[in-house]
Amino acid sequence: MADDHSDSIAWLDHDRAARRGYPEAVYCEGKSVAQLRHIAARIREFANPHPVGNTLFTRANDVAAAAVLAELPDAFHDAEARLLAWPPTPPEPVGELVVIACAGTSDIAVAREAELTAQYLGRPTRLLVDVGVAGIHRTFARLDVLREAGAIVVVAGMDGALPSVVAGLVRVPVVAVPTSVGYGAAFGGIAPLLAMLNACAPGVGVVNIDNGYGGAHLAAQIAAPRHPPTINEEIAE
Repeated sequence: MADDHSDSIAWLDHDRAARRGYPEAVYCEGKSVAQLRHIAARIREFANPHPVGNTLFTRANDVAAAAVLAELPDAFHDAEARLLAWPPTPPEPVGELVVIACAGTSDIAVAREAELTAQYLGRPTRLLVDVGVAGIHRTFARLDVLREAGAIVVVAGMDGALPSVVAGLVRVPVVAVPTSVGYGAAFGGIAPLLAMLNACAPGVGVVNIDNGYGGAHLAAQIAAPRHPPTINEEIAE
């Protein structure tokens, strides 16, 4: 059901949590400080007295984060992930474990965005750092954790080989997130993107370059309880 909360800046989708089980996120890149402050203020005003779950603000650089925090000073902020969440406390985790496997230290920012997104969507999470194929023994050393997962997000740049390797070792879906990490012929993430799209192992889904939010959202839905209550049902209880 559409609401009537549109204005000249944005039309906030307050009903999304009831429709899909997850609130709308705000993509901060390309928005001005004034626009972000306006949107954050509108979210705050609607949430009292209509709690709708945690709103995420993604791709927020320092300037964007300051704009959001001016209206939502208690928001959680992770500068490395460029992500804010309000209200700041994530929901109690339910469903299966979402593991985020990060190929290298240079991929951590995207992996951290994925980890926090899955947490704020209500899943238990584990972040595994520096388990890329250049040191394949490190991948094998974390097989116990990978095999506990209900869904796995694999974040990798360079040759983008890690998702195919992981998918060949586990029974659950793998969500591959290519990053823009790599030398010139990586073409800003296009090379790992194409490698992931051509993964030999079945069960690999691929999202856009550096899209930790999108990858984690898909994994969180895969790992969700089969018949989860809606946000409105949880609030009513």
